[in-house]
Amino acid sequence: MLEVLLALTTAVTAGALAFAATASAIDEVRTAVAARYIAGRIGSARIEAVRRASAVALRFEAVDGDYVYAPYKDGNGNGVRTAEIRAGIDGPLGGFEKLGDKFPGVGFELAPGVPDCDGESETGADGVRIGSARLLTMSADGTATSGTLYIRGRRAQYAIRILGVTGRTRMLQYSAGTRTWLSP
Repeated sequence: MLEVLLALTTAVTAGALAFAATASAIDEVRTAVAARYIAGRIGSARIEAVRRASAVALRFEAVDGDYVYAPYKDGNGNGVRTAEIRAGIDGPLGGFEKLGDKFPGVGFELAPGVPDCDGESETGADGVRIGSARLLTMSADGTATSGTLYIRGRRAQYAIRILGVTGRTRMLQYSAGTRTWLSP
């Protein structure tokens, strides 16, 4: 009876350790896929801007401690602007999405204690750093708004950097062990 109890205890302990490791790995993969998804949405907006020969923007709005986002097109040739979105001049190209709806447990946030991609600490938790208008605009010539979007899961942290002159994106992963941002 004692041997059965010992074997059962060992099996339960091993199962708990395996579950914890699996949960961590699943969160890591989910967060990485969410970051790649956002990078893809940015790339799609860039292609759409070039195709239309006019600006296309992803608009981020704060809702319930996170952000929702949607694509908008320039309606009058002067770029996508918040006032013109409100006036109906710059119209939507799709509905709003929330990252956490597609990837549970993932959102736009920089984790406490994690330095930003420039190495600065204590810059706040806001995960959308593309200017006060929260518009990530892609121009017809392929350029874009510069900035960084931070994607946080339960245990993983990623960043999408947008390079304004080229409009290209770069994905980075935070390594807690080395306290640095690395290309995945």
